[in-house]
Amino acid sequence: MKVRIKFSKYGAVRFIGHLDIMRYFQKAIRRADIDISYSEGFSPHPIMSFASPLSVGHTSEGEYFDMLVNSFTSEEDIQKRLQNVMVEGIDILKVKLLDEGEGNAMASVEAASYLVSFKNNINLPNKWQEAFMDFYGQIDIPVIKKTKKGEREINLKESIYELEIRKNMKDGEKTLSDSVYMLLNASSGGNIKPAFVLDCFFRTMDFTLPEFGLAIHRIDTFKNIGTPDKRKLVSLIWEG
Repeated sequence: MKVRIKFSKYGAVRFIGHLDIMRYFQKAIRRADIDISYSEGFSPHPIMSFASPLSVGHTSEGEYFDMLVNSFTSEEDIQKRLQNVMVEGIDILKVKLLDEGEGNAMASVEAASYLVSFKNNINLPNKWQEAFMDFYGQIDIPVIKKTKKGEREINLKESIYELEIRKNMKDGEKTLSDSVYMLLNASSGGNIKPAFVLDCFFRTMDFTLPEFGLAIHRIDTFKNIGTPDKRKLVSLIWEG
């Protein structure tokens, strides 16, 4: 039986890398006394599959992993047991027993949504919001993307599914600069990061974003239940 877990990542835990998060959950599952399945062979390990890794420093309320279990109590029981052993900065948001034949979390990812805000010490160019929407409004946005195999030109527009400026968000009594919502390609073959989109845009204004100048929050991660030509994106835990 395959179970999918949705969790959030925030606070100081956002600085913990993906491999350490994987190891953390392996130990947490043992502490929660969940009957997870192990691989065979000389060095057995828990059978788990994480969705798209979250970059260090980002927060999220839409992280997922699958685990194979030998026995199953209920979704509510597993959620409660896991939440009881979580550290501050990780919350178990939902648990779902998957149907037979459901693809694993990693292979299912097609898109992810993000909210990006700018640190208070950044002086952005005047009227960048209008220029950004003009940038997005182009039919083609040719850019150079670096990969493990080198560099290649892509049409960035094809990887931006939705984009909008969200006005004047507040943090307590402070009014922050406008934020950017993006729904981006997050598949294994075409993954695009929100910082890359903003870097490409601001280069057209001869402006360089400072290192660590963005606060990036992943809202959710999606799979496609439509066709490649006519996408229908739904959350990785979806009640159809």
